[in-house]
Amino acid sequence: MKRLVFGTATCGVAAGALTLLEGLRQTATEQGLELSLEQTGCLGLCYLEPLVEVLEEGRPARLYGRVTEAVVRKLATGVEDDETRAALVREGEGADRDSVLPGQKRIALERCGRVTPVSLEEYRAWGGFDALLAAVKAGSPQAVLDSIKQSGLRGRGGAGFPTGRKWELAAASPGPVKYVVCNADEGDPGAFMDRSILEGDPYAVLEGMALCGYAIGATEGIIYCRAEYPRALATLREAIGRARTAGLLETDLGGFAFRIRIKEGAGAFVCGEETALMASIEGRRGMPRIRPPYPAQKGLWGAPTNINNVETLACVPWILRHGGATFAALGTEGSKGTKVFALAGKIRRGGLVEVPMGMSIRQLVMDIGGGVPGGRALKAVQMGGPSGGCLPESLLDTPIDYEKLVATGAIMGSGGCIVMDDTTCMVDVARYFLSFIQSESCGKCVFCRVGTKRLLETLERICAGGGREGDIEELTALAHKVKNGSLCGLGQTAANPVLTTLRYFRHEYEAHIKEKRCPALACAALVSYRVDADACTGCTACAKACPVAAIEGAPRKPHSIDMGKCIRCGRCHSVCPVAAVIKF
Repeated sequence: MKRLVFGTATCGVAAGALTLLEGLRQTATEQGLELSLEQTGCLGLCYLEPLVEVLEEGRPARLYGRVTEAVVRKLATGVEDDETRAALVREGEGADRDSVLPGQKRIALERCGRVTPVSLEEYRAWGGFDALLAAVKAGSPQAVLDSIKQSGLRGRGGAGFPTGRKWELAAASPGPVKYVVCNADEGDPGAFMDRSILEGDPYAVLEGMALCGYAIGATEGIIYCRAEYPRALATLREAIGRARTAGLLETDLGGFAFRIRIKEGAGAFVCGEETALMASIEGRRGMPRIRPPYPAQKGLWGAPTNINNVETLACVPWILRHGGATFAALGTEGSKGTKVFALAGKIRRGGLVEVPMGMSIRQLVMDIGGGVPGGRALKAVQMGGPSGGCLPESLLDTPIDYEKLVATGAIMGSGGCIVMDDTTCMVDVARYFLSFIQSESCGKCVFCRVGTKRLLETLERICAGGGREGDIEELTALAHKVKNGSLCGLGQTAANPVLTTLRYFRHEYEAHIKEKRCPALACAALVSYRVDADACTGCTACAKACPVAAIEGAPRKPHSIDMGKCIRCGRCHSVCPVAAVIKF
């Protein structure tokens, strides 16, 4: 029987995959077509959604991208024409995302896009839960700890703390009750690593949590997932139910039973910080607290608690199955294994990839991501989410390594990678990310609450044309005070966009302040427009589009713009069919 596998993670659903699937299901019923219509998670090729993989006996797998209803119907009935051939992404053995985006090593994403997410049978066929059952049978929690320590796995949520060391501290803390918490409160704009794992391979996270529980002596796990992830939450609930029914959760496996429940977060970015996350689980306002004591010593309800993010936990079963040394053989001296990145912004092949640590940013962006579209020049890459750093093209050969990224002013973060081209204003980029960070500050620290507000006000004024002498120095001084005086990671990294843009793109700040000019022509208040009389055909398109009647001119005669009336909306520039409206 022919199988059509639809990518129905959030990226696929947003592109219309479920609509296509339901439409084909109805057509198959009406026409009596013998088809197996299946769903899988994110294949990583988000830029090609909606995606359909066709599997049938005697033929190589075929992957189709940007499919339409017409293409899907043709694939179902075996019609191959110019339209279906145009949609073909790859044909052959393993015609999946690994073939299309080469250079990857998939560990956390090993099964994403390859299995039915909630199928326990398919997960078990890949060796799922073998590591947990073997560990319990061996009866040595210390052996699990030793393997994780040997792997060199570090927290993939951003801080990069050695996972084995964190588990060891929790294991050594006395207490009749201990907890394992999965931090699934992914809040970075443009980041979707954790969501895709939860939607595409939930059992890996459940098994990783159970292995952690066995290693540290905990019997209860809590997944803290933001409510804005309804598809991930539904998938998790079904997976937990199936694992429970199969006797893999909440059942004595030989002296160890582990329970997992879900806590939905309300979407506060600061709850990605572990002490704020615990406060939210306990029913209090999500605000960080001073450490020590650390969660491993005194966490949820005063009990020893281990907290790791989704990607970290998803790596654990693989490490236990293949050995810590195998994982440690990947990457660099201080950054072992692989890292998942969400490629977004001005990039040809936006999506989700997993690469070995040590790969350069240039390889990630140019070789895997395809570089910048439209013939534009790559200007900067922001690594580490909204509180990451903006690195210029000259630093793209920096290896993906925790310490080497910090040395540039950026951070690994949870894996956000936003690419910017030469139309991007770096002052405006700093303003944009500061606006997000400032609105997400919990307000507990004066430096974070007030300092980010003052940074944002200054950046807004500069972008609006009100920059003053001394602004750069004030921004620098205040940014360092916010960085050094804040309690948690949100405030401590909040100034990174400001500090890195000042460090690498200072000339743009100076142009805004001293020349009242935006070099990227992105800040509306610092942009003007004029009509090239030689190029203007007098088509009147610009005059019709202008919302304030600032454009004058008779039909078939050159037009002109009254800058006294112009509100700099740019509509004239965008509608001119002959590029006669000049932006400067």
